[in-house]
Amino acid sequence: MRKVYMLAALVGALAVLTASCAQENRQSTQEEQDSSVQIGITFDSFVNDRWLRDRDVFVSAAQELGAEVNVQSANGDLSEQVAQVDYFIQKKMDVIVIVQVASGEEVDDLVDAVTRAKKAGIPVICYDRLILNADADLYISFDNVEVGRLMAEHMVEHLNGEGSIIQICGPLVDYNVPQVMSGFEEVLGESDIEIELVEHADEWKPEVGFSVTESYLDNMGVGESLAGIMCGNDGLAGQAIRALSERRLAGSVCVVGQDADLEACQRIVEGTQCMTVYKPVEQLARRAEELAMELAQDGSIETEETISDGSYDIPYEKLEPVAVTKENMDEVITGKYHEESDIYRNVRN
Repeated sequence: MRKVYMLAALVGALAVLTASCAQENRQSTQEEQDSSVQIGITFDSFVNDRWLRDRDVFVSAAQELGAEVNVQSANGDLSEQVAQVDYFIQKKMDVIVIVQVASGEEVDDLVDAVTRAKKAGIPVICYDRLILNADADLYISFDNVEVGRLMAEHMVEHLNGEGSIIQICGPLVDYNVPQVMSGFEEVLGESDIEIELVEHADEWKPEVGFSVTESYLDNMGVGESLAGIMCGNDGLAGQAIRALSERRLAGSVCVVGQDADLEACQRIVEGTQCMTVYKPVEQLARRAEELAMELAQDGSIETEETISDGSYDIPYEKLEPVAVTKENMDEVITGKYHEESDIYRNVRN
């Protein structure tokens, strides 16, 4: 009988110990979750595949560094993006990352939202697009002036420094656009190439590339010719080339873009697009996550450069872009950004 009592007592003690350990483990897990860095990131939209890459790498890097990410998409709606920033403030995120909606709307409401975040003690990062007059804690992007220079350098070389071209750029509300244009015009100023027309695609709508190119070709005078088209991104370039194709001009007009989209890389090896600018978004997203962690832990950050947002000088981290042509496609892109079978799908059996 004594043995039975001892066994029962032992079982009871083990049950209490097990329950206690389970409770401690639950508390430990909850504490770990509560102590992990919480990052909120709001994207313009995911219409462009490029932002899907940024999202996936950013989230993956965050997980590796022990952070949790709340991802939101504004679907091109600035007021929705403002609401998402306020939601992040309410949820007491440690850092807020914003890919500004590139619409024609006034961004004052977004600037006010950034101010509310900073007053709540939450650092704000402008990711790839600078929010003007917002006094953000960091702007991280590529060297957009260099993007423009790379486009122009290729065009000058390809056209032997002469000819008439048009520009189809993104919306000026996207601060990257005037930066790219300044780099492009800086290099072109040393050549005899003439810019005959400059148009801007509201909200980066790719169909503008088609309509502008078609209209320009329809209105060319006798003896006039179009030597090149500078496009703000590869989506615009694809539509410009569609307009050229309808007149059997694809391949005879030098078209340049940026982003190294798969379809652009396919057009380059096919010979209808001259070049694109590759911006290694994996590096950008991973570096942004590293700096977000630093901001969350230290509250401030130091960079080698600053940039004016119109009212304030803020820390600026920039990465270098790479020009991609048919000649260096395999070196830069194949197997690293797109697969060989996809790039050469239309030119190799």
